[in-house]
Formats: sequence, C-alpha cells, structure tokens
Amino acid sequence: MHIVAIAWGFVVVMMAAAEATAPRGSLLGALFILLGYGVLPLWILLYILGTPLRRRARQAAEAPAENARSGEPDRGRVATGDPVPPEREEA
Repeated sequence: MHIVAIAWGFVVVMMAAAEATAPRGSLLGALFILLGYGVLPLWILLYILGTPLRRRARQAAEAPAENARSGEPDRGRVATGDPVPPEREEA
C-alpha cells in the first residue's frame, strides 16, 4: 500500500517540476498540482485504506477492559483476578 503511495508521490513531484520549469508554467501551477494531484488524494486514499487497521487497534484496546469487567481470563489465558503475583521466597 505504501509503495503505491510513494510511487504516486514521485509522479506528482515530477509533474509539478515539469510545470514549474515549462516556458509557460508557473510555481503557483506547480503548487496546485502538488496539492490537487498529490497531497489531497493520497491523504484520502491512505485514510480509507487505514480504516481496518484503526478499527482493529480500537477493538484490541477495548478488549482488555471488557475482560477485566467480566472476570473471565483474557486471550493470553491469564486470570484477571489478582493483578499482583505472590512473592516468591528464597529457599
């Protein structure tokens, strides 16, 4: 996913450079190319494609709180009853 974004960013920078160095081109046109073809579409694309990752992270953050309230062990098979393990005595 990120390699496509990097490649598209390269293409947009080359388009902006061509606009800026063209005989009838301008720096303002190059700026609009960078924003219109580069920053805005890439931001929208990466935001949409990152939605499943954000959802999984949010569910993973909420899962321990739900397990602690229910009193059931978490997925790591660790009981949630006693948060402090007993001290081990030296023999």
